[in-house]
Amino acid sequence: MTKDICSKKMALVEKLGVHLESRENLAPVAARIMAYVILTGKRGTTFDEMVTVLQASKSTISTHLNHLQDLKKLEYFTKTGDRKKYFIINKDSVLHHINEMIKEWEEVATLHKEMKAYKEAINVHITDEEEKFDLTFHNDYLRFVEDASASIENLKENLIKNKFNL
Repeated sequence: MTKDICSKKMALVEKLGVHLESRENLAPVAARIMAYVILTGKRGTTFDEMVTVLQASKSTISTHLNHLQDLKKLEYFTKTGDRKKYFIINKDSVLHHINEMIKEWEEVATLHKEMKAYKEAINVHITDEEEKFDLTFHNDYLRFVEDASASIENLKENLIKNKFNL
């Protein structure tokens, strides 16, 4: 890998690491490990490679790797004749994240439907058109959630059917 690509990868590891640290509630090093594994892809990355690239001690990397495996965020595979473990993202953790997104969107959509129904009921009793609730936002938001949910369901199905590797 060229020096330019390596520096871009490490900058992205840092940026993605900060995001994962917040979203997944991970320690900084654990988040950087996840980011590095994500950006390394299906070839996997070894313990020694992470120690070198992430410039952390063996015990620190080991502790966080074990934690990430316990959380089922990472898994590993081995290669015939090679005693090393190659760490990759656990596809099930991605599916879990997708399912959590869908669940949250469904909950918010339900709230918007209830608010919209309430406002529609109130609007019936309001005679002054200027005072009636505008339902455009709720309609647009519900349409967005429906479209986004359909799209993420498609992504989920493709992941389940192994149409792509992480």
